[in-house]
Amino acid sequence: MSTLAPLRLLREPWNTSEGNQSNTTAGAGGPWCQGLNIPNELFLTLGLVSLVENLLVVAAILKNRNLHSPTYYFICCLAISDMLVSVSNLVETLFMLLMEHGVLVIHASIVRHMDNVIDMLICSSIVSSLSFLGVIAVDRYITIFYALRYHNIMTLQRAVVTMASVWLASTVSSTIFITYYHNNAILLCLIGFFLFVLVLMLVLYIHMFILSRHHLCSISSQQKQPTIYCSSSLKGTITLTILLGLFFICWGPFFFHLILIVTCPTNPFCTCFFSYFNLFFI
Repeated sequence: MSTLAPLRLLREPWNTSEGNQSNTTAGAGGPWCQGLNIPNELFLTLGLVSLVENLLVVAAILKNRNLHSPTYYFICCLAISDMLVSVSNLVETLFMLLMEHGVLVIHASIVRHMDNVIDMLICSSIVSSLSFLGVIAVDRYITIFYALRYHNIMTLQRAVVTMASVWLASTVSSTIFITYYHNNAILLCLIGFFLFVLVLMLVLYIHMFILSRHHLCSISSQQKQPTIYCSSSLKGTITLTILLGLFFICWGPFFFHLILIVTCPTNPFCTCFFSYFNLFFI
């Protein structure tokens, strides 16, 4: 089974004959373009670690009544999204290991159907994970800028509608992606969605940071303690940089991969980049 059914295209996007693929890759130059051979055991280990930590997040939110609020429900949905990615990856990797060692023999058509189902789960989880990151940013923004009206704006009913809408949209979009993954328009939609979430988070979190810095400045001027202000401002800057930096580092290479597929699928340098797909997927 492939890592993702539509990502058969992502790993070999130039869509040419096997001989042409070999020539193109060879032209890209040297050992750097051979990619990385990542063992399935590593995927299995990472999947287990991710599954356990996300289960702990979900369990903590469900068990603690103090966390039964829209904000933590969104965080719980984010953890479930990531957990589904882990489960799908675990199931797929486990089947691959069993088949590689001859323990499990499955008909090719059944493997193909299983692959499509798993891939749809992974795609849906990826889209929902990005969506809930955006929703959490909006929720935090409302909490800070509309603190007194927060409970009127973000009611439990609206939170449930938001969560249901995200899951529904993610399922529909993943189904479309699996069905029409050869179409560049689908890839452009995914790229556009990632850029939208990235810009949304940048704008909202930077605005929140500027507001908090302004408040600290006001407090500092009244209490005449610039050292405390500078220290708090620096911590805020570091926190914001880590938050947005990790988001971009984790998701950037994967979506840059998609951009190259759309813009230069046959370019030797692009095909060299494509060989590292499994690394970006991790």
